[in-house]
Amino acid sequence: MRPIRPLFLARRGRGPRRGTSPVLAAVGLATALALTATACGSGGDTEAGGEPSAASAGDGKIQVPGNIRDRLKEHGIDIDKWKDGAWKDWDRDDWLREANDYINPVIKDLWDPDRMREAENPDQGNGVDENDLSGDQGVTDPEPAPVQAQAVPAKYHENAPEAGKVFFDSPEGTMVCSATVVEDPAHPGKSNLVWTAGHCVHAGAKGGWYRNIAFVPSYNDGALSATQIQGATKEQVAPYGVWWGDWAQTSDQWIERGGPTGGEGASYDFAVIHVTPEKGGDGKSLEETVGSALPVDFDAPAVSQVGDITATGYPAAKPFDGETMHQCTDKPGRLSIVESNPTMYRIGCTMTGGSSGGGWVATGSDGRPALVSNTSIGPVTAGWLAGPHLGSEAKGIYAAVSKKYAAQ
Repeated sequence: MRPIRPLFLARRGRGPRRGTSPVLAAVGLATALALTATACGSGGDTEAGGEPSAASAGDGKIQVPGNIRDRLKEHGIDIDKWKDGAWKDWDRDDWLREANDYINPVIKDLWDPDRMREAENPDQGNGVDENDLSGDQGVTDPEPAPVQAQAVPAKYHENAPEAGKVFFDSPEGTMVCSATVVEDPAHPGKSNLVWTAGHCVHAGAKGGWYRNIAFVPSYNDGALSATQIQGATKEQVAPYGVWWGDWAQTSDQWIERGGPTGGEGASYDFAVIHVTPEKGGDGKSLEETVGSALPVDFDAPAVSQVGDITATGYPAAKPFDGETMHQCTDKPGRLSIVESNPTMYRIGCTMTGGSSGGGWVATGSDGRPALVSNTSIGPVTAGWLAGPHLGSEAKGIYAAVSKKYAAQ
């Protein structure tokens, strides 16, 4: 059986690693399952968690509600020092993990073109043997034939305007995932919501929230090669700006059971991020800025009844370089990870690390294209990808993040 690995990527050598255990290091090195779904809490009402932390994008001053500030001080964290480099302290006692501890103040110009490129270079890990995917309910379909990922034509905003990249920091350095702009029921036509994998925002049972989480829609819109993009301007790399995650939420299952080598959180590997523009912008929402957002279908039919699914992402492990967007289209099969957990979708696809969190789009129950899943796990040798079925837990998380910002 082939080894499985996480599909987000990290680059070594960025930032201190004090207090990092071997288990946490494995999370950042693509050495294990990218099972994931860890963000800011469960699908219930999140108001008890307090208001999200935020920063004034115009003057760079951090503005944090008193209740958040007080909780951080309990952990020995001085928010006033955060943007000056205190976030690099990954001491285990300071690595916030609970839903109401999420903190991600804007650090202006942290994600410059060079730092974004560095996040796309993976370390190669040994992965976890596929035999570790225990608990098959006897419903796993045969492994699909590989489907060759196809490059999305240049001008991504015309061909896949909802897609982009998520950047974040971990104890092991800068990391990268893929993500999708989705509709916000509280703000029709003006969404600031992004869908990704849980492991792109939280390390799971043995860790906490990742830091400096930001979304870049239509990253490298002109499809510049790895050589051409050297020295590219921020406008070329991030034509629609950098959008910081001021709140994120995922399943309790990932936070409680997700891990670098286990599969118990894979079926709940999804997250919703609410974003705000780094530079304040012109008052337009993310959806208005990119011109589109996808609906999320929580009533998609059983795997056997779903038509073709198209997965989109920025694969970075060889033979890809992480700079360009790719897609795979295939009819899904079933993958059972744990007997008590929902069955996952699985498609043939050669996309590699970096594509994790990218949206899976199919014809929704109303006949429109809709997001029905996201990339979660795949074997080290590539060939297929798996993603969670979006049910009541995912719907609750989505509704909670929308509700949190409904009055704004």
